[in-house]
Amino acid sequence: MANKNDYGADQIQVLEGLEPVRKRPGMYIGSTDSRGLHECLREIIDNSVDESFAGTATHVWVTINPDGSATIRDNGRGIPVDMHKSGVSALELTMTKLHAGGKFGGGAYKVSGGLHGVGASVVNALSSYFRVVVLRGGKIYYQEYKKGVPQDKVREATEKQIADWGLDLKDQKSGTITSFLPDKEIFHDLVFEKNKIKSLLKDRAYLIAKLGFSFKDLRDGESANYYFEGGIKSLVSHSNRGKKLISDVIYISKEADNISCETAIQYTDSYTENVKGFVNGIYTTDGGTHVTGFRTALTRSITDYVKKTSNGKDEIILTGDDLKEGLSAVVYVKMPSESLQFESQTKAKLNNPEVQGFVAAAVKEGLDTYLEEHPQDARKIIEKVTLAAKARLAARAAKDAVLRKGALDGASLPGKLADCQSKDPAVSELYIVEGDSAGGSAKQGRDRRHQAILPLGGKILNTERAHLDKIVKFEEIKDLIVALGAGIGESLNYEKMRYHRVIIMTDADVDGAHIKTLLLTFFFRHMPEIINKGYLYIALPPLYKITVGKEFKYAFDDDEKDKLMKEFVGDKQSLVGSAGKKFTISRYKGLGEMDADQLWETTMNPATRTLKQVTVENAEEASKMFEILMGEEVPPRKKFIQTHAKMATLDI
Repeated sequence: MANKNDYGADQIQVLEGLEPVRKRPGMYIGSTDSRGLHECLREIIDNSVDESFAGTATHVWVTINPDGSATIRDNGRGIPVDMHKSGVSALELTMTKLHAGGKFGGGAYKVSGGLHGVGASVVNALSSYFRVVVLRGGKIYYQEYKKGVPQDKVREATEKQIADWGLDLKDQKSGTITSFLPDKEIFHDLVFEKNKIKSLLKDRAYLIAKLGFSFKDLRDGESANYYFEGGIKSLVSHSNRGKKLISDVIYISKEADNISCETAIQYTDSYTENVKGFVNGIYTTDGGTHVTGFRTALTRSITDYVKKTSNGKDEIILTGDDLKEGLSAVVYVKMPSESLQFESQTKAKLNNPEVQGFVAAAVKEGLDTYLEEHPQDARKIIEKVTLAAKARLAARAAKDAVLRKGALDGASLPGKLADCQSKDPAVSELYIVEGDSAGGSAKQGRDRRHQAILPLGGKILNTERAHLDKIVKFEEIKDLIVALGAGIGESLNYEKMRYHRVIIMTDADVDGAHIKTLLLTFFFRHMPEIINKGYLYIALPPLYKITVGKEFKYAFDDDEKDKLMKEFVGDKQSLVGSAGKKFTISRYKGLGEMDADQLWETTMNPATRTLKQVTVENAEEASKMFEILMGEEVPPRKKFIQTHAKMATLDI
């Protein structure tokens, strides 16, 4: 028998063709969650967008079919179907081989997105069914695949097949139509979400002038069309709808040596930032050298202008953080596709070092000129960022006053806090509890070794509408900051977090939902990495207790209550259970109604409790939602509430 620790040539595996993709899909699409699923759709859409960059496609159609598959159609040139020197058709090669495509060497595509010849083949490998229809040279060709494996050679399609596929091609001369059904072995029960798709298409329409997009969801009949000629200026204006504007949209453009940069900048009176970077039509969610170059130029240009116009007065020293408040910007770079360098296969971050200098020079020159030529806008921007700087300095002074030496290492923890015995953050939990009554039960019922309790006296400050200096002075938030131990603002250090599980536990009523929202606003705006690291949770206390004789069960919502009622009572509508015993239904109005044992059993015992982890799938959309619901502008909030009131639930 061979030693299990032996390591020889026979243990070396060679994965052929698309096997590596199915073996390790996360390496190619980032993950196999909803983000990865929509990454597949984006890759095929961007192949069609690339046809627009090549000067051919003018429209892209995206359809979600009743069976959950997606169809992406363009009126570009159509993928070549002639025989390649490798012995198979160019179409089959593109769809079944990694790193095969027309995006290398700058021939067919000078500018392109996608995964450089990887995208289509990766999506093919992760689809239980995949079909490509090509209109080219007056003929219609097709090829079908299952899990990346061709089911036959490239063939001409018959009229019956075209009809069976539901395609009306009589008015189209050229183009590519790709349909795919994501493989449930990879993506399980995930489905395409129309709001994500519409957001993707809208962004593309803003970025690529005169390229139209049509979306249709055959699952419910919803449709949308997008076409913009204003470019990124329109994108910034759209993102700032409903906000008070401090400046017009500042547009800067520069092109040289096979690289071009467009930047649109606008300031509003909000406290949040929205900066998006794009490269060749691809949204780089994690930024990169183009965004770094933009930030560098923005800081230099505005600080230079302040020095120039201060007339010898002691001007306040501005930092990059001061310039973020109320800033909306889009940085869009286009360059030869073969020159692009990304941090990962999914293009979340641009790594080209030469881009940083180019963007910085372009933005510095353009912004310097704009500030000189538009003194009124310049004055309002300077007032905005100076106010942010003063608030930062005030926050530092207030923070130093409330977080004295020793506060962050546990020597001066809040008196309200019932801390746990463990000093290991990885196993320590902090329950943020609504009300002193519930806080008392939680303190009595907890596992003192690992669970800490911090009661809140009531609703906390709405941090969406406040500068940091006011936030750190608010007693309840100050106690929370000190208890967490990571600091706030400039001193924020997540390595000092005292708990790696922070649990919001509020009543299941309107007030509880409001407190929960206020806390989520604080964490999202001022300690976002607590969410990104997976540290933030929401406890779900039961709504009902159903007692039959000496037995009882808890129900967390109405559906679960009805299910338990059927188990106990069957179809009888009496107060007598199936065993002839009387039963009672108790509805909890608040956590304070539970004694320590009940609170432990239902909401705090790791073996039986239900927790919801707080995650952010789309930071931009989440930010907009906080602005609408928690911001100062009333009309957008009123409109949102009127539109969505019937959809409201307390189960968040």
